[in-house]
Amino acid sequence: MEKRYDFQKHEKETQEFWEREGIYRFSPDAPGRVYSIDTPPPTVSGSLHIGHLFSYAQAEMIARFHRMQGENVYYPFGFDDNGLPTERLVEREKKLRARDLPHADFTELCRETASRYEADFRQLFQSLGFSVDWDLQYETASPETQLLSQKLFLELARQGKAYCREAPVLWCTECRTSIAQAELDTRETASVFYTLPFSCGETVLPVATTRPELLFGCVCLFIHPENPQYGEFIGQTAAVPLYGFEIPILADEKADPEKGTGIVMCATFGDSTDAQWVLEHGLPTRGVLQKDGRMGEDVPYLSGLRVKQARKEIIRLLEEAGLLLSAEPVIHTVAVHERCGTEVEILPSRQWYIDVLSQKERYRQAADEIVWHPAQMKDRYLSWVENLKWDWCISRQRYYGVPFPVWYCRNCGRPVFASQDSLPVNPVEQSYEGTCACGCTEFLPESAVLDTWATSSVTPLLHKSRGLPEYPLSMRTHAHEIIRTWTFYSIVRSLYHTGKLPWKHLMISGFVLAKRGEKISKSKGNGLEPTSLIREHSADALRLWAANARLGTDTFFSPADLQPEKRFLTKLWNAARFALPLLEDFSPLPASPPLLSSDRWILARADEALRSAAFQLSNYEAGQARHEIDRFFWNDFCDTYIELAKERLYSAERQGTDARRAAQYALYHAFFTVLKLYAPFAPHITETIYLEFFRKFEPESSLHLTRWPQTGEPEEQLLLFGERLKENLSAMRREKTEKGVSLRAEMGCFPIHTEEKLHPLFKEAESDLLSCSHAESLKLLPL
Repeated sequence: MEKRYDFQKHEKETQEFWEREGIYRFSPDAPGRVYSIDTPPPTVSGSLHIGHLFSYAQAEMIARFHRMQGENVYYPFGFDDNGLPTERLVEREKKLRARDLPHADFTELCRETASRYEADFRQLFQSLGFSVDWDLQYETASPETQLLSQKLFLELARQGKAYCREAPVLWCTECRTSIAQAELDTRETASVFYTLPFSCGETVLPVATTRPELLFGCVCLFIHPENPQYGEFIGQTAAVPLYGFEIPILADEKADPEKGTGIVMCATFGDSTDAQWVLEHGLPTRGVLQKDGRMGEDVPYLSGLRVKQARKEIIRLLEEAGLLLSAEPVIHTVAVHERCGTEVEILPSRQWYIDVLSQKERYRQAADEIVWHPAQMKDRYLSWVENLKWDWCISRQRYYGVPFPVWYCRNCGRPVFASQDSLPVNPVEQSYEGTCACGCTEFLPESAVLDTWATSSVTPLLHKSRGLPEYPLSMRTHAHEIIRTWTFYSIVRSLYHTGKLPWKHLMISGFVLAKRGEKISKSKGNGLEPTSLIREHSADALRLWAANARLGTDTFFSPADLQPEKRFLTKLWNAARFALPLLEDFSPLPASPPLLSSDRWILARADEALRSAAFQLSNYEAGQARHEIDRFFWNDFCDTYIELAKERLYSAERQGTDARRAAQYALYHAFFTVLKLYAPFAPHITETIYLEFFRKFEPESSLHLTRWPQTGEPEEQLLLFGERLKENLSAMRREKTEKGVSLRAEMGCFPIHTEEKLHPLFKEAESDLLSCSHAESLKLLPL
């Protein structure tokens, strides 16, 4: 073997070998229980960063583990390449606005950009050694996924679970589209509570608001029915300051007497409570804000101004008129669009929705029917379901996405739908052939597109449609920030379309944080480009680093964190360079030779490591499994067994051929176990070592097609013997170090402190202990 492990050479060679041999190709007819993985399709919104590598690599290790348990692993990969994220990427790169180009030209730019990024993404994941069947690749903008998305939408529309209505909707004035509740973030922002005088007869009613620019849209004042100060005014009317028109004063328990002045202004629309009040009390709507973020043309004094300009102007006018009672600075929480950070407005608009509010109890039950890893992530999901306020708005006023297969009658406005056999369709480009119930034959196309979550939420159903032998899938994996979106929406869709949950297990990873404690992301510019990290440090080093964190736990990263992993790779390579030459004249095929207690112990310890790692990986804890394996490799195999058996392996003439063959047997099987244990974490170096030596003795063409052996009950006495063995060897080494002598220095008697029941095992290992300690004799002493 080469003196140094050349990771750039060997990682490329092993990846080419896996591709050439079809090592990870899925066949539904292959033996073994199907283990299916629903992997998050990365959003085409920019380059991937180290955080993506972290969460995807943790799940990939689980795929490799299940394959080595003899299961038939279905492991596809896809790309979420439609919708607002891709559009914003194109706008940033091309320095243009989508609305400034013809629709067809902009969508073609989106297709070209998405294709380029997807090629880069795929290359990155391949360079990380992902055991994906790339023949199963999908894209959320592909004709296959468009057809399925449109088909499922029509199914929901027929059942009345998808519906269209004119209603207040969350709106981003920057992206100029409706959004869903799940796309909201919150931000603490400095604002001002302005107290304004509303007139009720001769009485001034002070009303505090942070949105004075919406004064023209005021439709009601609300007072709590038990408000002792202002309750007497319920049922009367008040005049809006500056504008003078009268509005009703009504009672509602949501008007908190302790907040502001205790009188709440309802404007259309300042927040979600305003929207709720309008619906509950049948109030009129006064349009104030337009979809581009400017005040409407019919708004006196403020026409055409943007929100902050309008706020500044209305305050100037109120002050001039003596209508500003007070202005007190406050810090309050505002809702912003997660895509662009713009404060979200609520505007009346016609949109398509999927009913989720009526099914909240079923979604709560779903949490108990899925196994969550880690378990506490279920609470995040339940909190989201509990706080749902809106049905899921699935339409977006954008360009690059899956079209709604819908037209509207020019005469009566009734929606008509595409036929199943015509899918996929684009109503903007294709006409509806038919007659409306009102007799009209002219139709207008729906120009909105489906929300990107409305397409990515069907990935479990896409796998089902491709003939996956069983449903639900075995597992879904993703980071915790999309529990409220991808997890929730996929559960909604699967329950509606199949009556079943989409998967049995959820594997939720944490975030990667920069050293100063902030989340690593493309927008923060701290993402650390993975391709360069792989080129400099190796894919296996990055994977091993990703395996260190506990599942669901956020972790820090800097390139310096890869140094211990690189030292490990060197250690594993050197262990192979030590072991394999000593096994050149050995064949594992004949029956096991008589083994010494030290040989039997390392094999028992290998079995224990397999049991422990399998338990952790079965529970999706790659990090915990890695720590168990490290203890076996570093402490037991390298530091203890190799040192114990070294003389037998090198010197057959001193201890005999049978003793050497026993050590070779134990070395072969223990080191082969080491390779199997590390295979999910460091697939390239372990495959290289396997092909270098073990392949000539083993039937499988790849290490990653071998099986972790089924282990029996722990051999407790042998394992206890091993613990005492390590304790006594450590004490011997410590004593020599304290005396300032070499570990190879001769010593007289080597005292062994142990239980009497272990004395026979220590006597059996006497030759190993004497050669390792360079002692003349052993003395067994009570513990």
